[in-house]
Amino acid sequence: MTADPPLLTARSSSRRSGGRPGRSLPHLVEAAPAASPGTRDLAARRGEIRGLLREHGAVLLRGFGPGDVDGFDGVVRTLGGLPLGYAERSSPRSTIKGNVYTSTDYPPAEEIFLHNENSYQATWPLTLFFYCVSPPDTQGSTPLADTRRVLAAIDPDVREEFAARGWMVVRNFSEGFGVPWQQAFNTEDRAQVEAYCARGGMTAEWTPGGLRTRARRQAVHRHPVTGEQVWFNHMTFFHVTTLKPDVCAALREMYAEEDLPTNTYYGDGAPVPDDVVAHIRGCYRAQWRRFDWQRDDVLVVDNMLAAHAREPFTGPRRIAVAMTEPSDGPVEQS
Repeated sequence: MTADPPLLTARSSSRRSGGRPGRSLPHLVEAAPAASPGTRDLAARRGEIRGLLREHGAVLLRGFGPGDVDGFDGVVRTLGGLPLGYAERSSPRSTIKGNVYTSTDYPPAEEIFLHNENSYQATWPLTLFFYCVSPPDTQGSTPLADTRRVLAAIDPDVREEFAARGWMVVRNFSEGFGVPWQQAFNTEDRAQVEAYCARGGMTAEWTPGGLRTRARRQAVHRHPVTGEQVWFNHMTFFHVTTLKPDVCAALREMYAEEDLPTNTYYGDGAPVPDDVVAHIRGCYRAQWRRFDWQRDDVLVVDNMLAAHAREPFTGPRRIAVAMTEPSDGPVEQS
């Protein structure tokens, strides 16, 4: 971990986080003292909240009182529409109810690096919802980074090379390591996996160890609503060097390059130098913004305007997650 990023104050709506004047991350919206609990007040303020979401990249709703997962589901449907299922998984999650899931089920002591949900897929959710069922005792924030600012911070030569070449993710699904392909694709039918990959511009290769997939994607996208350019990809998150140094070294010792559980490349398959990935990680870190969860908070994130992460934590942290509004971009064949 680097030095602690700035702490969101109770009145974050007045916070200035640099760059465009008036932009805060997340932007705090508090319920009026006499507001009705649940979705009634949110429905009346839907246009306002969605406008703030497009401006700031994330909105923290405090005091609206969803009360439980059913109430949270109502908030999701009011502000974002029908919750989406979770397909082509890259991390373990548990279903709470319907299409409401736990946040990633990683050990509490581990940090989860900044990323945009499902940005390695042909289709991704445009809007994410996080609901604090139980706050942690220490840390456990869901830090955010503005992808417009991340893009602007990347060295122009690096940025232009990725814009021209794209990026590629290679995933190896093998027994005993990571998410099994059966869970990732929600099926045990190999033909269904192959059909899914073909639809999404991926190649599927059955190997002695299991399944290897390759997907070539764009690194820089244009937001479908605001028209702004954003750094939207999993290149850094999936690169082997983003793991802890001892884990990275162990995996490189255990596996040949092509057999690593997950790794990323330029879109033509050429290796991305470790120092280039380290530079981009630094650009993410520089834009890292955090806040402390309070029980019943709802965080709404524009998945293309803001990357999210997870701090290590202690205590009973329980965050529910839902995704809405499928979006897509040009599919680039591997």
